[in-house]
Amino acid sequence: MATSISVARSSHSLTISIKGRFNFETHKQFRKIYHLADNDTQDKITHFTIDLSETDYIDSSALGMLLLLREEAAANKATVEISNTHPHIRKILETANFHFLFSIT
Repeated sequence: MATSISVARSSHSLTISIKGRFNFETHKQFRKIYHLADNDTQDKITHFTIDLSETDYIDSSALGMLLLLREEAAANKATVEISNTHPHIRKILETANFHFLFSIT
């Protein structure tokens, strides 16, 4: 399955949906999306949602990308939520103690 990333924006919120594999190959596209979205308008993003409902694989580089997003979001007083995780993805996130750093639904 090819990986794709889609974006939905509503005023101060940005949802990034990842379909397929969330790994190093998505790094540039993922980073570009949240940088452009925040610089593209005068309405600053105050909440990011990472929708993993169609994500079937996640690796350590994806965990690093999430941490970078969290760091940059916090610097801009924004929050990050990880949503719609499959049980095997949630287990990886919990093993990495991400449930202490993010709201995971």
